[in-house]
Amino acid sequence: MGQSVVSGDSLASYSFELPEELIAQEPPERRDGSRLLVVDKGRGVAGEALFTDLPDFLPEGALLVANNSKVLPARLLAKKPTGGVVEFLLLTPLPFIVSEDGEGGWRQALVQGLLRAAKKPKPGDIIAFAQDLGLRVVSNGEFGQSTVMLHWQGELRTIFERIGHMPLPPYIRRPDSPADRDRYQTLYARADKQGSVAAPTAGLHFTPDVRARLAAKGIEWAEVSLHVGYGTFSPVRVKDIRDHRMHEEFLEIPPETADMVLRAKGEGRPVFAVGTTSARALEGAYALTGEIRPVTGKTGIFIRPGYTFAVIDGMLTNFHLPGSSLVIMVAALAGKSVILSAYAHAIRRRFRFFSYGDAMLIR
Repeated sequence: MGQSVVSGDSLASYSFELPEELIAQEPPERRDGSRLLVVDKGRGVAGEALFTDLPDFLPEGALLVANNSKVLPARLLAKKPTGGVVEFLLLTPLPFIVSEDGEGGWRQALVQGLLRAAKKPKPGDIIAFAQDLGLRVVSNGEFGQSTVMLHWQGELRTIFERIGHMPLPPYIRRPDSPADRDRYQTLYARADKQGSVAAPTAGLHFTPDVRARLAAKGIEWAEVSLHVGYGTFSPVRVKDIRDHRMHEEFLEIPPETADMVLRAKGEGRPVFAVGTTSARALEGAYALTGEIRPVTGKTGIFIRPGYTFAVIDGMLTNFHLPGSSLVIMVAALAGKSVILSAYAHAIRRRFRFFSYGDAMLIR
C-alpha cells in the first residue's frame, strides 16, 4: 500500500498563478535597487522596503553567510553540418573535473552535462565547439542529462571563458548578453570557486555600500561554497513531495566560517543564510556530520516543512518558481501558509520574480 498524499505534502499545494510579466527578464539598473519584502516566520508580511534598507531589518550582531561560488559560462553552442545547433551545458563543477592525458597534448575528462538538439546526439557522436574543445557522447540519461568525454588543449577554464555563454535560466527568454557576464555574478564570487551553472541569486543585490552599512551595524559576514547544479533547472516531478529526491551538489564549509557560526550560535546571535544555496550548504553539512564544523563533500538534502533547522535562523532569498524545491524550502523556514500568503502579497504589489527579481527577508 502506498502512502496517501496529504495536503501539506502535495506538490500542487505549493503552486500559484504567476503573471508572466512579473518574471524579471533584465537585472535592475542598480544591484541594490531591488525591492525587499520583509516576512516574519510564523506570522507574515512585516513590511516593504528597498534592498538598501536591509541593515535596518537585521538585528545587531547577526551573522550573514553567503555563497561565494562563481558562475562558469558553462553553456556551449556548436553548429552541425546540417545547420542545426547543438547545445551543451556542463554540469560537473570545474574544481571536481578529474582530467587525464590524451593524445597529442590533449586533455580529457568524463563529465556530466545537458545535451540539447533537434535530434539528440547518440553515444559515439563527436561534437566540436572550437579547435581546442570538443566532446564525445558516452551515454544519455534522463531529462536531457548525458555523460560525455570532454577533450581540450590548454586550460579548460580559459576556454569556457572565451567561448562559453552564461547559463541564464530558461525563464529568461532572451539570449545572454555581455552585461550578464557581470550582472549574473555576485560581486564576492571567487575565481578559485568557479563551478556553478546558476547564480546564487540572493547575493546579486549586494554592493560595497550595503556591505559597509551592514558592517557598521555590527553584522558579520562569512562565506561558504556550494556549486549550484542541475537542480536549479530540474522541476519537482512527483505529486507527493516526500517522494522527491534532490540532486547532489558540492559544498565547502571553511574553518573560519565554521568558527564564526559556532561563535554566533554560542552567543545567541542569529545566523542568516544569503540564499537557498547557502542554507543548503550549512544545513547539508550539519546533516553529514551532526555538528557545525569544516566540511568538504556533497549534499543532497531536501528541506521541506517538518524539517528542523539546525544552523540557520533566517534567510535572505529571491522569489522562486511555483512548485519548486526552493519554494518548499522557504515554506519549511517561514511556514507554508505564511510563504503562500507572502507570495500572494508580492504578486498583488507587483514584485519582480526569480533570478533578476526582488528580494525577501525571512526573519
